[in-house]
Order: sequence, then C-alpha cells, then structure tokens
Amino acid sequence: MAENELLRSTAVDAENEYDASEIQVLEGLEAVRKRPGMYIGSTSSSGLHHLVYEIVDNAIDEALAGYCTEILVQINPGNSITVVDNGRGIPVDIQAQTGRPALEVVYTVLHAGGKFGGGGYKVSGGLHGVGASVVNALSEWLTVQVHKDGKIYEMKFSRGKVTEEMTVVGTTDRTGTTVTFQPDGEMFEDTVYHYDTLHTRMREEAFLNAGLRIRTVDLRPGMEQEDSMCYAGGIREFVTWLNKSKTTLHPDVI
Repeated sequence: MAENELLRSTAVDAENEYDASEIQVLEGLEAVRKRPGMYIGSTSSSGLHHLVYEIVDNAIDEALAGYCTEILVQINPGNSITVVDNGRGIPVDIQAQTGRPALEVVYTVLHAGGKFGGGGYKVSGGLHGVGASVVNALSEWLTVQVHKDGKIYEMKFSRGKVTEEMTVVGTTDRTGTTVTFQPDGEMFEDTVYHYDTLHTRMREEAFLNAGLRIRTVDLRPGMEQEDSMCYAGGIREFVTWLNKSKTTLHPDVI
C-alpha cells in the first residue's frame, strides 16, 4: 500500500515539474502592477494615500537639500492629485546609461534616482529610487511638468508607459516640479481621497522640516477647504502643539 502511494506521488510530481519554463521575467513596471502591495503596502485606502506621500517625499528631499521652500498638495475634482514644489526641477537632459531624458527614466525605471551617492542628494528621506515610477505604474494617467532653465517641460504617461514624449510647452520664471496623477481604479479598492488623512500627514511633515511651508487644498465640489502649515520651531513646535490641551510641568519645551 505504501509503495503504491509513493508511485502515485512520483507521477504527480512529474506532471508538475518545476523547470525554467516556470520562471517569469517581468519587464519595466509590470512587477509593480502585478504585485502592488510589495511597493506601497496595500491596494486599500492606505496604499492610495501612500502614492501621494511618495511624490511629496521627493519634494521634501529637495527641501532637505536646501532648494525647496514650498509644497502644495491638492485634491482635484475626480480625486486626482496635484503636487507642486519650488525645488530645482527634475533633470530633463539625457541620462547617459539609457540615452533617454532623465525625466522619463525617473518615472519609468525602478531604482532610478539621484540618491545613490552620485552627488544629487547628501541627505534624503528615501534611498530606493522607486517612488515616482511606482506612482506612475499605478496611475490611470500621470502628467509631469518641470520648470527649469526658463522653460516648462511636459511629459505624459499612462499606467507606467509614455503616452506623450517630453516637449517644451512654455516659458517660466521659476523652478520646480508639478505632478498630477489619477490613481488607477483597476489597482485600488477605493480611489476616494480623504482630506483629513492627507492634511494630518502633511502637518507632520511640516513639523519635521522646520521652515518648510506645506499647503493642502481640496477642490472637490462641496468639500472645498485648505490649510497652510509652516513651523519655524520644527519639533519644538510639534511638542507645543501636542501639549496644547494639557497642563505641562514645564512652560518651555526642553
């Protein structure tokens, strides 16, 4: 009896042989769309809001480098998101390894960024170089505008793929990056943003980065509101804010 069971087991194993044909190679950003939870934690509301944090983190890295003083986080009608910063703007020249504009590389290639020791950033909040490209992969559409060298460069994407090549669409007298994206309903269980969730996170970022002004705006009909946050005292002001409804042992924050 035992011998027959062993023979049957061997036959089943032969039918389900594990060989090279079982190994898949996912090209480009396919991996992100195949397993989004590996990159943003989940496809629930928390993952939806995490998309915003990834784009904002790039702007905050510009602030840490000393080039960005203001960030706008805006919920648009239809629950698309716009993030604007006044940093240096994402590079738009040709990236040597790929022969493509650096802007395209940042948004279409995993582990591409200026935070791996090349001199772009001495300090940054993220070192993996996947934030922008992951947001792109999980968006129904995404548009980036870079204000740099007196010109406005624009590039458009859909679900991680380029839909419009980088072009100059105007002139400008400022620098910075504007990213607008629509989360992909095919990827997320819920695509409705909660203002309070974003506002709370952005307030924490403002406390952590003294002197950086962050504005949150909701433009959805019937839900319009906005806040502007800037704390020169940084963490010290955060502690004061936490203690606002308490009787403290010491009047001054140590």
